Amino acid sequence: MHTDFGYFEEDSMGKPYDVKLLRRLFPFTKPYRMLLFGSIVLVVLITLLDLALPYVTKIAIDRYIVPAKYTVSTDAGEQQGEKKRFYIVDLEDPEIKTVVKKYPRLFQTEGSVSRIEFGELNKIESRDLSLLRSNDIRGIVTAAAVFLILIFASFCFNFLQQMIMEYTGQQIMHDLRLSLFQHIQSLSISFFTKNPVGRLVTRVTNDVQNMHELFTSVISFVFKDLFLLTGIAAVLMSISWRLALVSFAVVPVVLFASFMFAGKARNVFRTLRIKIAEINTTLSETISGMKVIQLFGMETENFKRFKRINHENYMAGMRQIKIFGIFMPFIEFLGVLALAIVILYGGSGVLKESISLGALVAFISYVRMFFRPIRDIAEKYNILQNAMASAERIFLILDTHEKLPQPESPSDAMLPKLEGIAEVAMENVRFEYIPGEAVLKGVSFKVQTGEILAVVGPTGSGKTTMINLIIRFYDPLSGRVLINGTDIRSYPPSLFRNRIAMVMQDPFLFSGTVRDNICQGNRQVSDEEMAEILKASNCRSVVDKMPDGLDTVLSEGGLAMSSGERQLISIARAMARNPDLIILDEATSYIDSETEEKIQNALVNLMQTRTAIVVAHRLTTARNADGIIVMNRGRIIETGTHDQLMAHQGFYHRLNLIQQVKAEA
Repeated sequence: MHTDFGYFEEDSMGKPYDVKLLRRLFPFTKPYRMLLFGSIVLVVLITLLDLALPYVTKIAIDRYIVPAKYTVSTDAGEQQGEKKRFYIVDLEDPEIKTVVKKYPRLFQTEGSVSRIEFGELNKIESRDLSLLRSNDIRGIVTAAAVFLILIFASFCFNFLQQMIMEYTGQQIMHDLRLSLFQHIQSLSISFFTKNPVGRLVTRVTNDVQNMHELFTSVISFVFKDLFLLTGIAAVLMSISWRLALVSFAVVPVVLFASFMFAGKARNVFRTLRIKIAEINTTLSETISGMKVIQLFGMETENFKRFKRINHENYMAGMRQIKIFGIFMPFIEFLGVLALAIVILYGGSGVLKESISLGALVAFISYVRMFFRPIRDIAEKYNILQNAMASAERIFLILDTHEKLPQPESPSDAMLPKLEGIAEVAMENVRFEYIPGEAVLKGVSFKVQTGEILAVVGPTGSGKTTMINLIIRFYDPLSGRVLINGTDIRSYPPSLFRNRIAMVMQDPFLFSGTVRDNICQGNRQVSDEEMAEILKASNCRSVVDKMPDGLDTVLSEGGLAMSSGERQLISIARAMARNPDLIILDEATSYIDSETEEKIQNALVNLMQTRTAIVVAHRLTTARNADGIIVMNRGRIIETGTHDQLMAHQGFYHRLNLIQQVKAEA
């Protein structure tokens, strides 16, 4: 069992069933069923063309190159039972009649036909031989033309079929990736705390991409291979059922080897999927934590960890190569063995004249074709195993339903009215991240429009958890979170989140322009409104020094900017939302005192007629609040204004004294 990087649950999935997985993938193919049906029709036509090619060769050989030979008994004076082979010509053709008269000793004429022993044909001049066999030459030309037409038609059908399947496959992957992405977005925050980023990225990218060949190759070409196998078997039986049964003697061995290969390949593909996800996770963690790695000199240890995972992936890849290195040559060997049997048995039949030369040549071609779809099916099964290993992981995500319960009635008419957030309250709320370890213990408070509530307390006291419950990232185990006196579980989360803006302790900026980051979720901000927002948030100086101003493109997370600059942009983003409720979670932790003072002045204007909850690490942030709640170990231990709490000389008073001493030091 793997415990590194949270992959233990993926390594204990039990035995999956391909049929069930394929059945679950079927809904993604339904919108394109007509395209799939057209592809299968083309596959049937391609199969018929493939089956026709060797038969055209047989006809060309037996009818024109070595035409049907009449055998007659020899004269009584010759050894009894000896037979001779003759080439028959029609004397109604004047040119052929002229050739026959030219070589009277070589031909035996009976009525309107004449015959010549095959061994005597080399005694005729080439020009006369061409006239004699003009019909055969025309037949060969016709057969060659038919052969070329069939090949060209096969090329056209193959091209059309490939284009249809590529288009269909890309569309199905497009829909599958959207469905997976949409599902991931709908999951609760608790899901993301348990799943590393690298794993989820692997699911949406690598694992969906692994489905490509399943949709483009397996679906249609399995039909082709099965049709081809059935058609070849039928044609072989019609040509010579004895020779067909002899050549089929190796098929049971092929089937046994295929089943053995399938079981081993499936386990290897599972391991590869896990190791690739582990590599992506480790790489993601390394890039995100590069500062910490370099600061603490963890490069060597981190490299050893990555080297171990990479080596495990390499070993899994080598096991895959070993399986194919044995299986594919073994199938090739069985194909050659079957061909040798056909040549031995069929060649004897040609010598005994129980089978024609054309039939033997066609038989050899069909036998070679017979093992090609078997190899293709093995390869497609390889693709299927790879795709099923990815499908398991994809459905493991899709089957995860860590979602917050939604209101029972989706009807807007049945939903509580929410014209604005006038009051936010908690009633005896209790919450746990880990069972048995309470983070909030009976928390109750109330804040109304126009009020600023500051939440203070030491690290781990439950301040951020309180904010997470107000936004409904989680639901309390007991108690209620209320908006305007109504439990927030009665509202769809999007209904009240649209009226909330939050500035987090470590702000996150998206890839894109500064304007896009500020206008996130509110793209109708006019230039005049943007100017006011930049002024109120003290972002004007930050934007002005950027090369393209508001249209400057930020890298992921805005890593090229200072922490203070990122915080100012996130505050501007909150202002652009024009919310009813402002939540500041340690919003000024990374900002210098001068900038903090400017922000405090801006927030005073912003908070008018609005509700505000400020989680304050610096107690200077809490001094101007209308009310302060002091938390410790998951409980509210003090409430009041700054002056009231300082006069009380309790926990809040001690926190202030400690910060003053640190500031003076």
